[in-house]
Amino acid sequence: MVIQTHTRTQRKLFRLPAAVDYLGGAVKLATLRQWVWRRKIEYVHIGRAVCIPQDALDKLIEHGTVPALESAE
Repeated sequence: MVIQTHTRTQRKLFRLPAAVDYLGGAVKLATLRQWVWRRKIEYVHIGRAVCIPQDALDKLIEHGTVPALESAE
């Protein structure tokens, strides 16, 4: 007998104040709220709660990362 189970990818969700903490305070809460309102960042709406997936925050960090220059030694 084979039992099939559905595997689902767990997505960590952050409410807006927790998302600010995850970003190290680099973005203000008001800025995140505006980004959600203007749909500049992916979000999940569950009831009254507005949450941002960790994937979206990681993409934001990756997009803003500036690589170091190689030294000419």
